[in-house]
Amino acid sequence: MSTDRSSTPVDTAGSDDRRRWKALSVGLVAAFMTLLDVSIVNVAVPSIDRAIHATPSDLQWVLSGYALTFGLVLVPAGRFGDARGRRTAFVVGVALFTVTSALAGLARSPEWLIAARLVQGAAAGIVNPQVSGMIQQLFRGADRGRAFGLLGATIGISTAIGPLLGGLLIELGGEEHGWRWVFFVNIPVGILAVVLGWRLIPARPAGQPDRHRLDPVGVLLLGLGVTSVLLPLVQREQWRGPGKWVLIPVGLLFLAGFAFWERWYAQHRPPLFDLRLFRLRSYTLGSLIGLVYFAGFTAIFFIFTLYIQVGLGYSALAAGLAITPFALGSAAASALGGRVVTRYGRPLVAAGLLVVVLGLLATVWVLRDSPHRSVPLLTAVPFLLAGLGSGLVIAPNQTLTLSEVPVPQAGSGAGMLQTGQRIGSAAGIAGVGALFFSSLADSRGDFSVAYRHSLLLAVGIIALALVAALVDVVAGRRHSGAPS
Repeated sequence: MSTDRSSTPVDTAGSDDRRRWKALSVGLVAAFMTLLDVSIVNVAVPSIDRAIHATPSDLQWVLSGYALTFGLVLVPAGRFGDARGRRTAFVVGVALFTVTSALAGLARSPEWLIAARLVQGAAAGIVNPQVSGMIQQLFRGADRGRAFGLLGATIGISTAIGPLLGGLLIELGGEEHGWRWVFFVNIPVGILAVVLGWRLIPARPAGQPDRHRLDPVGVLLLGLGVTSVLLPLVQREQWRGPGKWVLIPVGLLFLAGFAFWERWYAQHRPPLFDLRLFRLRSYTLGSLIGLVYFAGFTAIFFIFTLYIQVGLGYSALAAGLAITPFALGSAAASALGGRVVTRYGRPLVAAGLLVVVLGLLATVWVLRDSPHRSVPLLTAVPFLLAGLGSGLVIAPNQTLTLSEVPVPQAGSGAGMLQTGQRIGSAAGIAGVGALFFSSLADSRGDFSVAYRHSLLLAVGIIALALVAALVDVVAGRRHSGAPS
């Protein structure tokens, strides 16, 4: 497997530089829209409850069903884009996302809304690996770092700013119908992305065969494995009893079966996912860092929303504003990180992780006296610091992880990376959330104590990602110092 990171993709030979940046802009807008829907709906839950009389189980499926189907289709969709062209997959995914957003906004019953969210999540999973694959296909060198920097900023901002935008839409639309605008806002953006995506995104890399089989057995095994691992995590509150946890070892067995199958299948036809990518230290450790970091990173916003809205009584809009410093810091640092990652490499990611840890520890310190007033002001500077660190993690790590992935495997490689991030997010929210509720019960309803305890767990998880980054730094220095 060739891993030449400097070779120019055939599509970009003689292509207009402005056109590829325009294509990237369309991809980033679509990625922002789909990733935003992971978090923006959280603040709309009370309004949805009142409007369509949803049960707690229904509401859990509205939130977690999206994440489940999102993670389920990432690798097959990435492989489809590699084999058949990213433009078709991108346009179909965005169109489906737009239609299901409209259906979700028009929902008249919980069942209607759940079905729309499940398909909407799958559409988001189709779109996202095409954006990463497109960057691999159209950019190289420093330009690739800049492009991934913009993608990293998109990921960080969409995750952090979701509650703020959700709160604003609910404030503007009113408690009764504002939640519908959380979905309707996707419609004009989606229509524009479909039109511009079809015009600007290359149809297919020149000379690439378009009749690859898409490995249905691999799709089935991976789908069963990912579903079995994710389902008990995303349904942790509503699926009572210990029986659900049996699915995790079952899922791991399916994933092991997937690995054996892919190894055999690769001897005969192009596999769904080329396992040889894990021979690349940059890909293996980068994927591990992404999985672990997202476990801690995503959980931060989950427990903070519970703390500030449920525990302290702040509005959805105020809760979103309180998280804004993190989003601003992440946006600024992502743009910088994308520009300098090719110069500094994995030490930049390690430095970013260290800054995130320090920022979150500062958050714990400023909230040490269980304040009930001015929490957004107290946490503004620590969140800004943590956001700056996060911006040096997500984009640079994605750039380095995919740097040696050959362009023909760019979509499936990015899909597997993002699948790990989805699993990490679900596991982190499950674990950190469980500690939050346990501490809440032990402290007799003290939300400040519960938040501090669970935030420390999130910090510990992020510290594990820092250890993985340091391992990569040390291994890289030993490799560069070894005699040739």
